[in-house]
Amino acid sequence: MNFARLAAAAVVAWIVSIGIGFLVNGVILRDLALANAAALRPDAEVLANLPIGFAFLLLGFFAFAYAYAKGYEGGNGVMEGIRFGVIVAFIVIGFGVVWQFVVFPISPAFGAAIVIDTIVELAIYGAIVGAIYRPVGVPA
Repeated sequence: MNFARLAAAAVVAWIVSIGIGFLVNGVILRDLALANAAALRPDAEVLANLPIGFAFLLLGFFAFAYAYAKGYEGGNGVMEGIRFGVIVAFIVIGFGVVWQFVVFPISPAFGAAIVIDTIVELAIYGAIVGAIYRPVGVPA
């Protein structure tokens, strides 16, 4: 396993995710979030908790990149990464995202938007990891 490229893939995907997270949550889904504000923390509390979220997000990206590397089958890295990201998205949706809708009083539209966003984002992160990670001895 190529740990240097695994780490690079995790860090790059993490950095990209911070930008995408701002775009999705601060711009694209902002109106849906505002409509569901009663179920969400106030902005000041979210901002105070961001360091915790970013730290665990980085840990998650290392696990994501590691799992990708363990399952890498030698094909086109970007395509394998996209497939991997979509599979992980359905795991995350099944074990977590849908339960946000079940437990928290969010609208079906907001819940559906979160599901779609999860699939798209994890496909993007998979593509990034797949583009960067290469096993030891495999040329770029």
